Amino acid sequence: MVEPTSRDIPRGKRSALRRAVVASIFVLAAYVLLAYLLLPFEWLRRERAADAILPPMVTQTAQGIPGDPLNIGVAGSQAELLEAMKAAGWSPADPVTLRSSLEIAGSVVLDRPYRDAPVSALFYEGKREALAFEKLEGSSADRRHHVRFWKLDKTGENDRPFWLGAVTFDRGVGFSRYTGQITHHIAPDIDAERDALVASLTAAGMVQKSCVMPGRGATQRALNGEGDPYFTDGEIRVVVLKVALPSR
Repeated sequence: MVEPTSRDIPRGKRSALRRAVVASIFVLAAYVLLAYLLLPFEWLRRERAADAILPPMVTQTAQGIPGDPLNIGVAGSQAELLEAMKAAGWSPADPVTLRSSLEIAGSVVLDRPYRDAPVSALFYEGKREALAFEKLEGSSADRRHHVRFWKLDKTGENDRPFWLGAVTFDRGVGFSRYTGQITHHIAPDIDAERDALVASLTAAGMVQKSCVMPGRGATQRALNGEGDPYFTDGEIRVVVLKVALPSR
């Protein structure tokens, strides 16, 4: 059986096919331009023009949009934090690269595990998160618990390093309500995620003690950097990690 070639397709149909391909490319290019360049730039322009003052203890997206609030604090060295999160069942997130972006897309579309999937960048006091961790719920990176940590210049109890973090739950993948970019959407009850992380660290035997400090303040109708609503009591749960024993 001879396979048909482009010459076997009537000229009118070939022209229609070419027009459809060109139109598809144009639509895709327009979406990328709008979602990843024009709308983010417009958000940045608005934020600067208004000289917006963020609520305390709230992160920002790369475009300057208020992001996830800080809701957890940890006193301990980086090595102790890495060990504690591992013991609690959390995995360090891979950096955002072309390869990791393709892997997380494959994880979501094909429903396959990717325990080290990357997270998008957020900023606090102009700095990108220093560490990020996640724990999948289900078989893919579509639904996951995740937390970002920023190391502060000041130290905590007994001059130990102090970290502030923002922990939320990704309930699914969709489009940003602000820019149209492909992103995860968070569940609104961020306090439940904060308390669950503290509970998992405590259950793993990694917590020396815990306390509470003021955060962004109580709110019932806040929006994060993708336009997802959340509510919170506005407090930060602080845990002091057990001191790691020196290696012999």
